[in-house]
Amino acid sequence: METKILKVVRQGEAFSVQSSKQESGSIQKCNIVLRELGGSKFENEYVCAMLGNLAACRFHEGNVVLATLRFSTHEYQNQVFQEILVTDLVKVNR
Repeated sequence: METKILKVVRQGEAFSVQSSKQESGSIQKCNIVLRELGGSKFENEYVCAMLGNLAACRFHEGNVVLATLRFSTHEYQNQVFQEILVTDLVKVNR
């Protein structure tokens, strides 16, 4: 895992996905785009997933946040995909 100071680019709406790890059989998921700090729109960006209670949290474009990211890969139908999961996200007061 890696912790970074990032800026929120945009956040989607939360939606329900199937999860065998939850009693209810589903969990809330939300996608968020985070960008490294810097002077331009060409800084590194991360498209991340937020799960469970974190998916219900709303952040706004331009918010500076402290994010803990978990990077992983998985294979599906002979293709490899990278996933980035936000495990903790805290707005930095400015």
